[in-house]
Amino acid sequence: MAALRGVLNYSTRFGVRPCWCLHQLYSVRYLNLYEYQSKSLMREHGINVQKFIIAETPDEAEKAVRDLGANKIVLKAQILAGGRAKGVFSSGLKGGVHVIEDLKSIPHLSEQMIGYRLITKLTSPDGVVVTKVMIAEALAIKRETYLAIVMDSSGPVLLGSPKGGVNIEEENPEKRIEVPVDIMEGLTREKSMKLSADLEFKGKSQEEAAEQIERLYDLFLKVDATQVEINPFVETPDGRVVCFDAKIIIDDSAKFRQPEIFAQEDTNESDPREVKAAKYNLNYIGMDGNIGCLVNGAGLGMATMDIIKLHYGEPANFLDVGGGVTEDQVLNAFKLLTNDSQVKCILVNVFGGIVNCVTIANGIIQACKQISLEIPLVVRLEGTNVEEARELLQSSGLSITTASDLSMPLLKLFLVLINYYYICL
Repeated sequence: MAALRGVLNYSTRFGVRPCWCLHQLYSVRYLNLYEYQSKSLMREHGINVQKFIIAETPDEAEKAVRDLGANKIVLKAQILAGGRAKGVFSSGLKGGVHVIEDLKSIPHLSEQMIGYRLITKLTSPDGVVVTKVMIAEALAIKRETYLAIVMDSSGPVLLGSPKGGVNIEEENPEKRIEVPVDIMEGLTREKSMKLSADLEFKGKSQEEAAEQIERLYDLFLKVDATQVEINPFVETPDGRVVCFDAKIIIDDSAKFRQPEIFAQEDTNESDPREVKAAKYNLNYIGMDGNIGCLVNGAGLGMATMDIIKLHYGEPANFLDVGGGVTEDQVLNAFKLLTNDSQVKCILVNVFGGIVNCVTIANGIIQACKQISLEIPLVVRLEGTNVEEARELLQSSGLSITTASDLSMPLLKLFLVLINYYYICL
């Protein structure tokens, strides 16, 4: 789910339509690849990238330098979050990307990266532990541009800017380029040449840039990506076009078609709760509030959180059990909620269209008994077999408040919270 936040951050800084991103955030999960994994895929598909080797220890980094045989090296910490170049390590080292001419210093620099936390503007305040570094050949740069391919609600869209690099967010919006692609027609040479010209490539470099754009588009479709981002998309002094950095995000619904790619998934940077939720086919995103939310469906989930906020409450999470939920999934959803120490009460808001309300009720009863629920629980059910479900909850002998709308249960929850904090004071 950390990848989902990346998609949202990306959309807001480069102008992808927010309604699409918000919908995607709450309806599917993604596989977010590290730079080295993205570049390996690109290299396999004939896309120009620098030569590189991955190291997990300072000794491996030193050996990688010898094996590359380059006179100048780029040392890059491998994390999923952006903003590495301007980040700071817990070791005190500044910058997660270093261009190095004194190759003897690489073991010392990598020693200050590997095993330490890198804090950037897109990580949590605690940062992310770096377990791998990339040692890549450093190439001269004539120009830096920006290129990305994303899946919009209408189909693939190519995004670009003639000015790329670490300050892309600060670039003039008027220079940003958006090229929708008819997925049935595909990316034509005319469009790729036009885009490369708009990126200010000229002569042979324009033709090479167009070819690289086409190969990136082919990769985008072949691996079922939702995003391929190249920043910077570079022109070298000798006219070559090279992808210096890369981020690829794959749609989880394509897991059955991309087993080799999904086998590379690394959850070290993911929220453990989100990883655990994914095992039970639950969509979970942790938040900062104290009202645990269990819903079915993205739209109802967003509406529930909006209503909580409207009444000056704060949701502790987004937890969508989906339309095909089972009693066991409800049990595991409750375990996720109650294992979060900041959750002081739980609100269940379910509309039984596809899902049977009886299934939800039985799951809730089973969960309350197994985990000995000690915090207030309010359940609002509507839809299929709702009366039978309410009767099950009311006759369970458990401390469960049922409701037919949200106004009264929310009031009860807020009174509970006020009383809780009063007692704590």
